[in-house]
Amino acid sequence: MKRRNFYSNDETLHEILRNGLEPELFSYAHKELSEFGERVSNVIDERAQHTDREGAPRLVKFDRYGEDISEVWVNEGYKETVKETFRTGIVGYVHKEIPEVGRRGNYLYSFAQGYVLSQAEAGVYCPVTLTMATAFLLEHYADEELKVRFLPHVCATGEVELFEGATFLTERQGGSDVGANVVKAVKEGDHYKLFGEKYFASNAGMAGVAMVLARIDGAQDGSRGLTLFAVPWRLEDGSLNGISIRRLKDKLGVRAVPSGEVEFDGAFAYVVGEKSNGLKYMMEALNLSRICNTVASLGIMRRALNEASEYAQKRDAFGQKLVEFPMVQDTLGKLTAKLEVELATVFDLIQLYDRVVAKEASDEEIILNRLYIAILKKESAEQAILFAHEAIEMHGGNGYIEDFVTPRLLRDAQVLTVWEGTANILGLEFVRLVRKFNAHTIFIKTMKSRLIQMPETSVKPVVTKVLSELENDLLLFASLHEDMQTFEAKNLATRMAVVYESVVALEIAESMGGQMTLLVDIYLETTWGLRKLGDPMKTCQLFK
Repeated sequence: MKRRNFYSNDETLHEILRNGLEPELFSYAHKELSEFGERVSNVIDERAQHTDREGAPRLVKFDRYGEDISEVWVNEGYKETVKETFRTGIVGYVHKEIPEVGRRGNYLYSFAQGYVLSQAEAGVYCPVTLTMATAFLLEHYADEELKVRFLPHVCATGEVELFEGATFLTERQGGSDVGANVVKAVKEGDHYKLFGEKYFASNAGMAGVAMVLARIDGAQDGSRGLTLFAVPWRLEDGSLNGISIRRLKDKLGVRAVPSGEVEFDGAFAYVVGEKSNGLKYMMEALNLSRICNTVASLGIMRRALNEASEYAQKRDAFGQKLVEFPMVQDTLGKLTAKLEVELATVFDLIQLYDRVVAKEASDEEIILNRLYIAILKKESAEQAILFAHEAIEMHGGNGYIEDFVTPRLLRDAQVLTVWEGTANILGLEFVRLVRKFNAHTIFIKTMKSRLIQMPETSVKPVVTKVLSELENDLLLFASLHEDMQTFEAKNLATRMAVVYESVVALEIAESMGGQMTLLVDIYLETTWGLRKLGDPMKTCQLFK
């Protein structure tokens, strides 16, 4: 059987990395991703199937003496995948030097790794995401003592014990309304002790250190009364740090990652940063996690498209291969066009994010970064579900059978519209950015500036027209009452996402040429409803 490699045939990703990384780092990344892509596509994919089907995490609540040990059992294959993944530096090399290169990596390289990993194991990318967020918070806001204590372990690549990370926000009474949180922090000497529960705590039992929002005894109500704490899962003697797991959630998908209800009963906790800025810090980490969510969506989209294409090439029906039928070619062509453009757009955002984190971005770029994250997280998550659905339909009845990967893709995709902010929450973020920072005007100005640099082509007027229409609607939107803005926000966010993609589409058509030019033409035709009955079947040209 031919062995796959999810990285080696992804020419768009190669082009993105070649243009976005310095030559020495690109050479290193290309080699490492080729090796990682081969393992992800084969042995890690096999482990992922086992974990999903029969090897999901289990809570071992009590030992044989009846003592609460709150341990989470995971299968050996999962452990190996975690070890192999973290040793690639997917987290660590964002924060420390790559020995072979003599410099740090960046988020562009890390997210390329995450995109490849998510094509096989989106579940494992969740603890990776949480560890990335933990490392971000420790590096940017923890004092030196906490950094020395935790950061080398969170960023471990094999030289010291790995501490996976976690971010515990959600409480039963709060959900997305984090300001309603009630977990209490009581001062004791040079630290605090936590009391209360977190209702949806992913990576419970696997994290070495968790970043937890809690309210110091006597602090004000609402979001401004929340402080960020670093909470080790175990004490130095190996015993639990006043932490127990009530139960693990029985989830629809991403079964690889244990998500549970966590109780704190006097857990030692250490303040990170300024006490009044806890939610602010966590929201910054949340933006990082939202990009991870977007990258995971791309991974599922790619895998779904690959599975649909391979099946169409193998399956005989009515005397010919499925892929020979124009209607099948049309489906696959449209999916391919959407994926390639969205991939380029998300990694365009990632390069901006690298500049923001490095403090090289302007004030307008910082706002634009938040806006891009919100609109692309929403768009990509919804597309992941659509792509998984289309892959199932391409397989017919087989697509509904657990022997194939397609049911898992759909189950895993469903959570991506929920994790790190639903469409409604992202819509509220869009409204805030417009009302507080005039993000819509910055967006339009940026899109116009990029568009004007593009050469005149047959499709450029299309993008110019839709951008002009969007500008008019955004100006009207900014003048509306806030209630009406929240009503209209999601639809406008979708339009902004595809306008952003359309501008990037013109840029990649110019830089890559060849088949990408046709794919961009198909993307614009499909997205903006340009094709009329009887017009040329452009999608079918991809299969000539």
